[in-house]
Amino acid sequence: MTPADLLAHAPPLPSSPRVLALLLTELKQLQPDLRRIDQFIKADPALSLRVLQAANAPAFGLDGQVNSIAQALALLRLEQVQDMVNQALAQASFKGDAGLPLMQFWVYSQDCARVARALAGLLQQNQQAAYVAGLIHALGELVMRSNLPQALALDESCLPLDLRRARTERQRLGFCCTELSSAMASQAHLPQILCDALAYAHAPFDNDAYEPLAAVLHLAQWRARANQLGLQDNALTVTFPSLVAEMLGLDIDMVLQQDPIDWSRQVTGTVLAAPQT
Repeated sequence: MTPADLLAHAPPLPSSPRVLALLLTELKQLQPDLRRIDQFIKADPALSLRVLQAANAPAFGLDGQVNSIAQALALLRLEQVQDMVNQALAQASFKGDAGLPLMQFWVYSQDCARVARALAGLLQQNQQAAYVAGLIHALGELVMRSNLPQALALDESCLPLDLRRARTERQRLGFCCTELSSAMASQAHLPQILCDALAYAHAPFDNDAYEPLAAVLHLAQWRARANQLGLQDNALTVTFPSLVAEMLGLDIDMVLQQDPIDWSRQVTGTVLAAPQT
């Protein structure tokens, strides 16, 4: 099955019930706080993609230019946002998360987004685009798990958040989850910088026109997955994608110093893979 086939038959992607409840409460206020609405939406990958798709619709004349939730909220009416929240609440329960608990998926996605934003700031890249790329980069994994039995079968040798997962998916399926996420972003008319970052996140230097944001996302994925796997000290050093970091002028210490998260206080879900050796 090709990425196009998968997207043509993909079920609605799940949103966090907690995020949706918080958003509905805020949207019902006499004077909703846009800052809080922005923060809530940015905590949910699927809803963020829907909001950005709506803001990049041809009707606004900004097709492919809106790359942040704040920009999107400046264009959309709050009634539109509320309709999207209600629609997400009404959708059937998602059945494709076997082996990848949704709570863990949401935590991992937010971790990746925060690290990507921090690294982009260090490199003077677009921090808002980096955050969105980190947040939505793994949505393709949910699509694959919901509609592609072969993806679930990969779990026997390489579980969802394993550092080798993208390589294994490309070898067995012909594409990886971030490439599928790129197709989703393109379908939603998101900016090209986001589509390219997602398409080449697995191998940032494969693109003829090198996109630094792809390398930023590559490093952010490593850091967020390393946390989920519980990697420490030597395991971090061994698995660090040094070639990608060197092209950005970074080393492992510089990357680790940009951590915006107190990993020691964060409660993660069940570990889904063994450390890469």
